[in-house]
Amino acid sequence: MPPLEQQIDAITFQIRGAAITLHRRIGPGCFERAYAPCFAYELQKRGIEFQREVPITLLYDDLVIPKAYEADFIVAGLVVVELKVASIVTALDVAQLRTYLKLTGCPVGILLNFGAALMKDGIVRQVNNFPHGTERGRIPPLDLAEVE
Repeated sequence: MPPLEQQIDAITFQIRGAAITLHRRIGPGCFERAYAPCFAYELQKRGIEFQREVPITLLYDDLVIPKAYEADFIVAGLVVVELKVASIVTALDVAQLRTYLKLTGCPVGILLNFGAALMKDGIVRQVNNFPHGTERGRIPPLDLAEVE
């Protein structure tokens, strides 16, 4: 079995390929609810394991907030995939993806913006302690030394 980095890179390559195929066939500007099942179908055709609409629990100190968020896809248990349909990807969109990475513990996240004129311009990749990821779900306590 190849090293984890190579496995993740192969999965993200397949994810990008599925997104590009879908974007070429449908084009930009549809609703996310149209792209999501088609993207799932493209992943399925490629034999890639995934989950859709995955609830994400937030652990804040002793407080547990089930289903605080929902990831569009988690692929092979390693990659969070968020779908967007926007004219541009904002810093808030990227921050959302980074939060999902932190809470799921996944090592890689990909934001796919189907609103882009060219799909290659609508792909944003973020990492989280690549290639191993982090502990799932817990927001670390605030270090007061960092605030001052």
